[in-house]
Amino acid sequence: MKRILLTISYDGTNYSGWQKQKNAVTVQGEFDKACSTLFKTDIESIGASRTDAGVHALGQRAVIDVDTSIPAEKIPLALNPLLPDDIVVTHAEEVGADFNPRFNALKKTYEYSIYNAPFRNPLYRNYSEYVRYELDLDSMRTACEAFVGEHDFRAFCASGNSSKTTVRTIYSLDVEKDGDFIKIRVTGNGFLYNMVRIIAGTLIYVGEGRIAPDDLPEIIASGDRRKAGKTAGPSGLVLVKIMY
Repeated sequence: MKRILLTISYDGTNYSGWQKQKNAVTVQGEFDKACSTLFKTDIESIGASRTDAGVHALGQRAVIDVDTSIPAEKIPLALNPLLPDDIVVTHAEEVGADFNPRFNALKKTYEYSIYNAPFRNPLYRNYSEYVRYELDLDSMRTACEAFVGEHDFRAFCASGNSSKTTVRTIYSLDVEKDGDFIKIRVTGNGFLYNMVRIIAGTLIYVGEGRIAPDDLPEIIASGDRRKAGKTAGPSGLVLVKIMY
């Protein structure tokens, strides 16, 4: 029996998130179905990150346990024809039997895209958050500084979080402009439920002048979700990579 670690990219628009559910179409459900067909046995994958409905990924990770003669590096070629067009396996490698893609992760990087223009662009509606009024990038970048380091991020966690602790470490948080797009990229050792989307929503409020950059340390220290910004929509969020 081999444990195979796979890297998976997907457009999350048509799915109710990564994690398998009984009465919904999910990325994991489609992935496990394809794996079960390929290996002719029931496959239950273990994923690294539970992305929400509408959230996308370039570097989701999951492991499967299989008894196969197919070399690990050839599995994506065999598996991709069995997957929907909006899910692609981009890499596979054999790992130790005790490897867990969630608990062995050292860092995760997410990117959040904001389409900042006078009018909506329908081509980008599934891949960005639309903001009409011009955002103050300098204020957003200044606000980023308060997030970096180890903090209790309870104020940036949605209800329903099941983590034992709300303390996380953010290694970097950057805001860049590319044409009409503003990209927020964050790397940390882990993230709470909706944490990245709440950080993005808070930075949007900063850019709009509704929250001052100097208020961020106090908001973080308060642990009060009501003091942070909105939860930005899922369509702008991409899980970029998970590092081990």
